Amino acid sequence: MSEPARTVQTPVSPAPPDVAAPAAAGGPAFWRTLRMVGWGFLGVRKRSEYQRDLAQVNPFHIMLAGLIGVVLFVLLLLGIIHWVVSGTTPG
Repeated sequence: MSEPARTVQTPVSPAPPDVAAPAAAGGPAFWRTLRMVGWGFLGVRKRSEYQRDLAQVNPFHIMLAGLIGVVLFVLLLLGIIHWVVSGTTPG
C-alpha cells in the first residue's frame, strides 16, 4: 500500500503595504513624525512609543523632519553665536 503524497504548505506572507505618495506635510502623521524626531534629538524616548511610532510613520516624513530639525538647530546655534559676539564691546 502506498502512502498518500504529502504537500507542504508554506505560510503566505501578507502583501506589503502599498507605498503611497507622501501625504501633504500638514497632516497629523507628519506632526507625529516631527514629535518623534524631536524626541530623538533629545535622546529620551520610551521603547514602546518608539516601536509604535516606527510602525506608523512614513520614511519620507522622517527624512523631511530630520532635515527641518537640523536646519533649525544650525540656525539656533548661529543665532546664539551672533548674539554672543555682538554683545562684546571693542576694547
